[in-house]
Amino acid sequence: MGSSLEKSVGQFTYLEREGLGVPLVFLHGIGSNAMSFSDILRRLPDGLRAIAWNAPGYLDSQPLSNEHPQAEDYADALADMLDQLGVAEAILIGHSLGTLIAAAFAAKYPHRVKQLILAASACGYRVKPGEAMPANVMARIDDLSLKGGDAFAKERAPRLVFEPVLNPAIVARIEFDMARVNPKGYAQAVYMLAAGDLEASLSAVTVDTRFIIGINDRVTPEQQTLRAVAACAKVDGKPPEVVRIDQAGHAVYQQKPDEFVSALLRMANIQQATLASGEKK
Repeated sequence: MGSSLEKSVGQFTYLEREGLGVPLVFLHGIGSNAMSFSDILRRLPDGLRAIAWNAPGYLDSQPLSNEHPQAEDYADALADMLDQLGVAEAILIGHSLGTLIAAAFAAKYPHRVKQLILAASACGYRVKPGEAMPANVMARIDDLSLKGGDAFAKERAPRLVFEPVLNPAIVARIEFDMARVNPKGYAQAVYMLAAGDLEASLSAVTVDTRFIIGINDRVTPEQQTLRAVAACAKVDGKPPEVVRIDQAGHAVYQQKPDEFVSALLRMANIQQATLASGEKK
């Protein structure tokens, strides 16, 4: 079980556990950051390289220049970061908003994705340029602006956890990360979520794709994952694997980290692939 370090390259900051072979690259959700994956990185096998980025506008990563970005803009930013790190190919693991970015990346850069694993899939709202955002989406920006980060996080964090009253430590960690969101970066991410169309992206994805969901997810319920699964099935001719983790809410990898890592390693066949390369990438 290796330790991870906070690092920076160009305009990006990220968390990395150094190792060999094709790295796992983790993409966080809209109210989170790279640090939310620290427990996951600690649980991975020794020798495996893993990277968790701070998306543009999160923590010390610089925001995008486009005020109303698309998922493809974040995918291009990810490609830029991986280029700077010398990563030619990765296993992408996206959570929530990160699933939109991961799928857009896999659609645009299929040669750079060994496998795509999507957890708590967020399908997006398919808002076209010039159209008004749904009120519940716009409320995200308004709430953060009016209430401030601490109150915003205190109100929203419990919804991400199954039985939050019984899991105060998990809620507290999520609340801490959520309170640190950058208003500009968060607003850009909200616009991307509004415009996002996970099913459309997946219809152009040809790489091996798998899914993980917390059975008790109230934020992106199972129906959203099933829509994404159906989009993949149209391409591949058969439905992809879905792992359902019991007693887990939207923050599935934080609430059930051991089960999440177990599913991840089995899906990616990590034990055999961990040290397949003798060179650092």
